[in-house]
Amino acid sequence: VVAAVAEEHQATLDFVRAAVGQTTAPINSYFALVADDPSIQIVTDAQKWYVEGILEGSDYGGIPVLSAGAPFKAGGRGGPEYYTDVPAGEIAIKNVADLYLYPNTVRAVLLNGAQVKDWLEMSANMFNTIDPAADGEQALLNPDFPSYNFDVIDGVTYRVVVTQPPKFATDGTVANPGSSRIVDLAFEGQPIDPEQMFVVATNNYRAGGGGKFPHLDGSNVIVEAPDTNRDVIVRYLIEKGEIDPSADGNWSFAPVEGAAVTFESGPAAQAYLEGRTDVELSGTNEAGFAVYRLDLGAVPVN
Repeated sequence: VVAAVAEEHQATLDFVRAAVGQTTAPINSYFALVADDPSIQIVTDAQKWYVEGILEGSDYGGIPVLSAGAPFKAGGRGGPEYYTDVPAGEIAIKNVADLYLYPNTVRAVLLNGAQVKDWLEMSANMFNTIDPAADGEQALLNPDFPSYNFDVIDGVTYRVVVTQPPKFATDGTVANPGSSRIVDLAFEGQPIDPEQMFVVATNNYRAGGGGKFPHLDGSNVIVEAPDTNRDVIVRYLIEKGEIDPSADGNWSFAPVEGAAVTFESGPAAQAYLEGRTDVELSGTNEAGFAVYRLDLGAVPVN
């Protein structure tokens, strides 16, 4: 059997190892759950580019396009080595598969500003509620909330208040109607208009109700593309040739003074601590994860 498929097997390896673009800096997901991150930025940029091309000249062509993406490889049950880590230089198809694990297809939904905010409120279930008056270290990340449900929406800017309880329960019902973790939500530098319409590029899982996000049940899908999100990233890289994977810093935490907040990431993340003023190594836990302290009063470095 090995001999019979040897030629096809080698051709497949050559295909996935072939370069489709260049990156001027490393791309990793070690800090994707605590700061705006280049591994998500590439995905959201590619989706926005693709959906805008589809909508050009259509009835939706004049509506602003936002783009939602989440980190797929961010530790958790996958273990301390389960992170995206692409070195600077050539990006091959196998690297794109590492950035985007699932065979999702591109979708776009039509939402207003208030619904975009609710999407982000649901995404903020990634974080535990932090008590600034508590003694001792507090874990920032909720281990029961999957990283693939932590959507970052690019095209708007916002801050997350982790001292507030989450507005939504994980089943999508309203748990704390008076809570608002998402603050300073803005579009093009101005507070977002709750009634303004937006197109949000995403995937078929989220657009069809995956994760039980509010307002996402398949009824407001305006684009059902045949292409996978992974293929769109490949096409985007080929189109651009070379990319600068720096995140644009469109989201951050609202400052919390005095709280000792920690998060887990891979031990290999230590190689990327240089220049960061908001993160420092605390130790290693029994599962092999490195534990890092996060200063929520510091300015993050992307």
